[in-house]
Amino acid sequence: MQTPLFFLNDDSKLLDALRNGNDQVLAELFQKNRRPIISLVLRNQGTEDDAEDILQEALVVLWEKIRSGSFEYQAKLSTYIYATAKNIWFRRLARRRRELPAANEAFEVAAEDATPQEELEENERVTAVQHAMEQIGNPCRDILLLYYWEEQSMEEIALKLGFANADTVKSKKYQCKKILERLVKKVLGGNNEQ
Repeated sequence: MQTPLFFLNDDSKLLDALRNGNDQVLAELFQKNRRPIISLVLRNQGTEDDAEDILQEALVVLWEKIRSGSFEYQAKLSTYIYATAKNIWFRRLARRRRELPAANEAFEVAAEDATPQEELEENERVTAVQHAMEQIGNPCRDILLLYYWEEQSMEEIALKLGFANADTVKSKKYQCKKILERLVKKVLGGNNEQ
């Protein structure tokens, strides 16, 4: 008996099993992808528990897309899971930064291989961006948050904020980004003066 063409690789078998309701495959995918996701999250200010949570969220995204029929196989499953987990983790980090940590929390987490000087500089940059975002005002603040942190398209932002079209939002985003850069430089410049 010949194997059907669909089963040319392991990913095809796993996808077929998920489509047919075999949720045990999720446990297998969790184990196969656990190590790279832990490595990713640990390198980016997280813990092993964070990594496992993120991996579970990424697998839920995959499962929902497969079950709804919207999943398109364009890369290895491990690549898809890694990219999804990375996006989820970086959005979570951005959300944490937006919540304006107290001064003592600003120095809590940093990459394991960063020097104390690099940690201090990164914390200063994060604080500078937070202060600049407080000063920038709307619609710039909304545009930048929607685009960079919520990863919404220009079309979605135009609709949400009442702009004429995506091109108008794109132009305004460019202006806002330049304003934000100037404010960040001003804040950092003020911190460097003694």
